[in-house]
Amino acid sequence: MSIRNDATFTVIDESDDYIVVNKPAPLQIHPGDPNGPPTLWHRLCDLLSYEIANGGQVSIINRLDRETSGVVLVAKSQPVARLFGMAMQERRIHKTYTALVHGWPEWEEQTLDAPILRAGEVQSSDIWVKQIVHEQGVPCRTIFRILQRFERDSQRFALIEAKPETGRMHQIRVHLSHLGLPIVGDKLYGLDDRCYLEFIETGWTPALEQKLILPRQALHSSRLELNLEGFPSFWEAPMPPEFALMPSA
Repeated sequence: MSIRNDATFTVIDESDDYIVVNKPAPLQIHPGDPNGPPTLWHRLCDLLSYEIANGGQVSIINRLDRETSGVVLVAKSQPVARLFGMAMQERRIHKTYTALVHGWPEWEEQTLDAPILRAGEVQSSDIWVKQIVHEQGVPCRTIFRILQRFERDSQRFALIEAKPETGRMHQIRVHLSHLGLPIVGDKLYGLDDRCYLEFIETGWTPALEQKLILPRQALHSSRLELNLEGFPSFWEAPMPPEFALMPSA
């Protein structure tokens, strides 16, 4: 089958059973507000209208935050969606992310076991969705590896590979913030969480750009591995252009 394209995302791979796309930021995965802007789900329904008219469906298997880019696996039918869903439950789907962070960690590799819960459950928080590391939280485990360290305008940055072994809300962002390595552009877990409330109130402004550098969090789903007979073993998405803050190799 020939690979098709949509103006808002790139198709990485496609078969009669699935489609794999590289989702850009800030495209949202699923609709929330019925009057909101088109989402990845809407775009995929348009792209796969022929398949849907003939009994197919759009089942997005791995979800990404609106401001996270990268590999998204989508099943085209209910049986394949069930198959992928079982593979996810049985941990036969593995995700690798790339994050651009503030700071230079002293370590090269680190495995962080740090439980996470919603901040408002244990302390006062103006932001309902914010998660924190806390001993009463749900167990979370992420494996980190340093890919590169560099300086830009007298500031230190690092490119880090992150492999979550659990799938908790905002897990990588919370864990990196806990390690003192906040993700560049992260309004909620970055250098100042007041940026999150300010962005909601004012939208993107020069003042926020000065604080955050990037208008999106620099987190990218770079690789998705699938251990399932009859399907490709992995898919990869190239680094997004927003990561141009990084120097050329």
